[in-house]
Amino acid sequence: MKTLVRLLTIFLVAVSFQNCNLISAAGLSSQGQPTKEVEGELSSSTANSAVNVDHSGWDKLLKKHVNEAGMVDYKGFQKDRKELNEYLQLLSSQQPSDDWSVQELLAFYINLYNAYTIDLILNNYPVKSIKDIDGAFTKGFIPLDGRDLSLGGIENGILRKMNEPRIHFAINCASMSCPPLLREAYTASKINEQLDRATSQFINGDYNDLSATNPKVSMIFKWYEDDYTVNGKKDVIGFINKYSKNTAINQSAKLDYREYDWSLNDQQ
Repeated sequence: MKTLVRLLTIFLVAVSFQNCNLISAAGLSSQGQPTKEVEGELSSSTANSAVNVDHSGWDKLLKKHVNEAGMVDYKGFQKDRKELNEYLQLLSSQQPSDDWSVQELLAFYINLYNAYTIDLILNNYPVKSIKDIDGAFTKGFIPLDGRDLSLGGIENGILRKMNEPRIHFAINCASMSCPPLLREAYTASKINEQLDRATSQFINGDYNDLSATNPKVSMIFKWYEDDYTVNGKKDVIGFINKYSKNTAINQSAKLDYREYDWSLNDQQ
């Protein structure tokens, strides 16, 4: 009987450990990374941060290999693998902490997500979709501060906890229905303006079919609906209307969601 209890205990501990790893990989845990929240209106600033990371290397690569539509020249990125690897090593050598400003943290983790997504695609290229890569969002392959983070961990465990819903339009999952990859690196000095631009471009782009009574919008607004708030309350329609340039959705309208295209955002 004692042997059976001991074996059962070992089994439960093992299951618990595995579940913890799965939760961490899926992004429910920050894995020790700082998740400083945006308080009030975000402003762009390089002040009050112990570190200001140099993202100029990433900026040059984006301007060279991403077009105005946000489509990516992966073959071109392959030719500049050395420069990309140098930037990835720069990111992974950092030790983010609460001494960093919220602006610096946002820019850092957005760039970390986007740059390592490019790296993931290149390591599996040619590939038709990021979803064809086993564990693309759940496997920890991003080295940082002694840990291996996953893409899901960066998005859900870190960025979403920073109280800034516009991050959903800044991170790019290498797919056609994803918000387009910005042709410049995110920086603390421009973070608010960059997030505003990315959000406006996505909401007013072909990803959504906005109308007053029969709106069809991206699945991003369904998957992360709790994140879109107005005056501290969940309000997906109100959030969209804040950035919509031509069409306001009636608050009583029912949102329909467009099918998500996971095919690779590769330049042809």
